[in-house]
Amino acid sequence: MAHDEHHHHDHEHDHEHDHEPDEDAREKAESEARRRLAIAQIRQYGDPALRLKAHEVEEFDDDLRRLVDRMIVLMHEAQGVGLAATQVGVLRRLFVYEPDEDGPRAIVNPVVVERGDETLVDDEGCLSLQGVRVPVERSTSIVLEGKDPNGEDVRVELDAYGSRIVQHELDHLDGVLIIDRTDDEHRKEALSTLRPRAILR
Repeated sequence: MAHDEHHHHDHEHDHEHDHEPDEDAREKAESEARRRLAIAQIRQYGDPALRLKAHEVEEFDDDLRRLVDRMIVLMHEAQGVGLAATQVGVLRRLFVYEPDEDGPRAIVNPVVVERGDETLVDDEGCLSLQGVRVPVERSTSIVLEGKDPNGEDVRVELDAYGSRIVQHELDHLDGVLIIDRTDDEHRKEALSTLRPRAILR
């Protein structure tokens, strides 16, 4: 999932006195280059992997832990807050996410065990749908159970922002994208952004 602007504050003003302006510009350019490289490794809209259903993970081995580490690096470099295995072309039921300052987490074989009655519509972006933000309705509280990358049981209770992220990532594991969850008008608009080559001019 892409960063939500509401929750991502720009800290550049905090550093005004730390760096020369050209150093700030260089850092910005470097992080933008890293973001582009990361996005290039994340499957983009139209890739069939994004429409497939992922399978349960059965082996909690070094391969799985390496995949999780790689996904966390990609999520950070792409400047996202969540990334599902299907987005890197791996059909396994796991995702990584980072809703707050506590650091990134991975959940393997996630299952929703409780879902609050309240829902909220808010804009969402996706690392696999560049340039698209659409309103999506989500439950504002959710409880997930699953395993960590070592096979230990985990249970997480999430607030509105965290639950939005994990519902977005859970959708990816079932081949569902935000354009499937939004209204017709926003879907049409998003598709015209995603498929400009399909329009003959």
